[in-house]
Amino acid sequence: MATEICTHTNLRPTLKVGSEGPAVKQAQCYLNNSLSQTELTVDGKFGPLTETATRRFQECARITVDGVIGAQTWSHLTFFANSPEFAC
Repeated sequence: MATEICTHTNLRPTLKVGSEGPAVKQAQCYLNNSLSQTELTVDGKFGPLTETATRRFQECARITVDGVIGAQTWSHLTFFANSPEFAC
């Protein structure tokens, strides 16, 4: 899968199940670019599939695994989404 350019927003709010909007689209795009064999629909709705992908990313990045995208997860997502290698 080709890396998608993620330009939905520069905002980095805390995201969890039930969150919606451009920041969720940004996170979904970053998750797709960071995880191999992951193709989330970039729909701006943080549901169970986005939570599962978030937990998988957090485990692989060796950070707190809680399914919530906060400051630490954003930092790691931004790095891996913009690097040539998948985090996992």
